[in-house]
Amino acid sequence: MKAFKGWRLGKINYMQSLPGARHRAPTRKPVWIIAVLSLIAMFVIGAYMFPHHRKAACYMFSSKGCKGLTDWLPPSLREYSDDEVAARVVIKEILSSPRVIKKSSKIAFMFLTPGTLPFEKLWDLFFQGHEGKFSVYIHASKDAPVHTSRYFVNREIRSDEVVWGRISMIDAERRLLTNALRDPENQQFVLLSDSCVPLRSFEYMYNYMMHSNVSYVDCFDDPGPHGTGRHMDHMLPEIPREDFRKGAQWFSMTRQHAVVTVADNLYYSKFRDYCGPGVEGNKNCIADEHYLPTFFYMLDPTGIANWTVTYVDWSERKWHPRKYMPEDVTEELIKNITSIDAVSRVTSEKTGVVSWTHCMWNGIKRPCYLFGRKFHADTLDKMIELFSNYIA
Repeated sequence: MKAFKGWRLGKINYMQSLPGARHRAPTRKPVWIIAVLSLIAMFVIGAYMFPHHRKAACYMFSSKGCKGLTDWLPPSLREYSDDEVAARVVIKEILSSPRVIKKSSKIAFMFLTPGTLPFEKLWDLFFQGHEGKFSVYIHASKDAPVHTSRYFVNREIRSDEVVWGRISMIDAERRLLTNALRDPENQQFVLLSDSCVPLRSFEYMYNYMMHSNVSYVDCFDDPGPHGTGRHMDHMLPEIPREDFRKGAQWFSMTRQHAVVTVADNLYYSKFRDYCGPGVEGNKNCIADEHYLPTFFYMLDPTGIANWTVTYVDWSERKWHPRKYMPEDVTEELIKNITSIDAVSRVTSEKTGVVSWTHCMWNGIKRPCYLFGRKFHADTLDKMIELFSNYIA
C-alpha cells in the first residue's frame, strides 16, 4: 500500500510540474496585423465580386493598379443586364436560322467610296455574263459618281459624310448592309473600297464565298497600344478589355451576320459614344478597326474566319498600307498575291510579335484572297490588260 501510495504522490507531483493551459502566462494578440489582413481580404473579395470602373483605389495596394491584383484572381461571373440578355437572345435566334443557298442566290457588292469608282470598267468585265448572281450598292460620301458601267447606274444609296476612323465609317457600312438586305436573294455581303480590284474570276469568287461555312471578318488580339490599349473603360461592363479585338474593316459576311450587325444597338452604341479620340486620356480608338472584330469575337467567335478575303500590303509599317502604282502591277504580282495561303499579323508592342494564321476554307487549306486593295486609279489600263490572264 505504501509503495502504491508513494507512486501516486510522485505521479501527482510530476504532473503538477508540467506547464498547462490554465497556468500559461497571458499574451498580447497582434491586433494591428489582424486588422490589416481583414482590410486586404475585404478589398480582394470586393474586387472579385464587383467589376471595377474606376481604378484609383487599386493603386493603394499595387503599383500596377487593378490589373496587378486581378491577374491572379479567377474570372468573375458577371450577371448580364436586361439589355445584354435581350441582345444575346435575339442574336442567337438569328444565327440559329439555316442558310438557304439557291440558284437565285446573289452576292451583294457594297462599295464605300467618296465619289466616282475608278475601276468600274474592270468590274464591268468581272460581272459580264453573270447577271442575276450579284447586286451592286454604292455609298458615295462626297460627290455623285460618274458611271462607265451599266451595272453601277442608279445603284447609289442615301449617303452621308464619312470620316476615317470615326463611327461614321461604321454607319456607312450599316447603311449599305440595310439596303442590301432589302433584297431577300442577297445571301453574301462584300464590303469594298474605291481602290479595290478583283483578283479571281467571278465563278471562283462566287463558289468560294457562297459555299463557305463562315464569314470572312478579320479579327485578332493585339495587346499593344494600338490594339487592346484603345479599349475604353466607359465600354465596361458590356465590352470587357480582354474581349477587345482588332481587324481590317473589309469583310465578306453571310446574311445572318449582316442581319445581326444591322440589328445591334447595344454594342454599337458603346463604340458610337466612346470609341474616338480624346474620350479617355490620349487613347485614339478607331471604330472601323475594332467594332466588328470585337462584336463577333464576343457573340459568334466560331462563325468567322478571323481573316479577310481582301489583300492589302502593310509591309511598309506606316499608318496606311502601300499603294500600287502602274509600274508595280505585273502578272507576277497578281500571281504572288493569289498564291498566299496564310496571313501574318504584327502586334503594336515595341517588340512587334508576328503571328501567322493559315487560311482554311471549310477545313481545307486554300489561298486567302479574292480581292486586292490600294490600287491607284492609274493602274486601270494595266489591270484590264492583265485581266484575262490572271483570273482563274
